[in-house]
Order: sequence, then C-alpha cells, then structure tokens
Amino acid sequence: MRWIPVVLLVAAAALVAQPGGTWRAAPEFLPLFAPAGPRAEAYLAYVSPFDLDTVLGEIAADPALVRVPGAWRPRPLPPSDAFGQTGRYDRGRLLRLYGPTRARVARGARLEDGRVREAWTLISPYPRADLARLDDGTLLLVLRLP
Repeated sequence: MRWIPVVLLVAAAALVAQPGGTWRAAPEFLPLFAPAGPRAEAYLAYVSPFDLDTVLGEIAADPALVRVPGAWRPRPLPPSDAFGQTGRYDRGRLLRLYGPTRARVARGARLEDGRVREAWTLISPYPRADLARLDDGTLLLVLRLP
C-alpha cells in the first residue's frame, strides 16, 4: 500500500496536535532523517518548543500510547543512536554539533483502531535542519506503519 503524504500529514497533525497544539509540522527534517526512496513517504516530522519532559507530560494521558516496559522512558543517547543510520544526514557534522551533549530520546508506539500504526521517536535537544545549532525543544519523528 502506498501512503499519500497529504492524508498522512492531516492524520498525524490531528494526532500530534492533541498535546496542547504545541507542535508544528517540520518537513525540512525528512530529507535528513527519513530513508531515501518511497519509504520516506511513511515518515513525518514535527517540532515543539518544549523540552522532552514537558512533552512527555503532555502526551501521558493519551490512551493510544502503547505502554510496555521501557517505552516513553527518556534515555541519553549519542546522535548516531538517537537519529539512526538510515537518514541522509552528515553524521560527522551532527556528532560535532552535539559534542559532549547527549540527546535525550524517548520512543514508543501509538495505536489506531486497536493496532499499532505509528512508531514515535522524541529527541531533545534537536538540531536545526541546517545542522548549524541545537534547539532546546523536541523533535518528533513519526513512522506510519501500514
């Protein structure tokens, strides 16, 4: 099944807007952190000006969150672990940008109609899309599952 990006954006915006409307769509991150090719269409990106703890507090009441051991628990990770290896970002530049700072990362899944339909990765602080500096807010990367 091929996802239609506009439909995904509308569906994800409705889901992501639940934490108080603090998110803005951030498609500029997709060329960096989504895989190349048709698989990229399954990814969405959003940013919030709030830190990871605040964001996790906002979404905590969401009944669609899958609550399994370790999910949604922030962990300090080096950038390569936080952002993975499938993106097209400059790994050396991102590593230099973070320097000794670790990204705080929380991961988990969301249900839709009783099935896991999204895998979320929340990262704070996050790099600007030009990899020139870190922002104190939170980047949300969403993988929509068929």
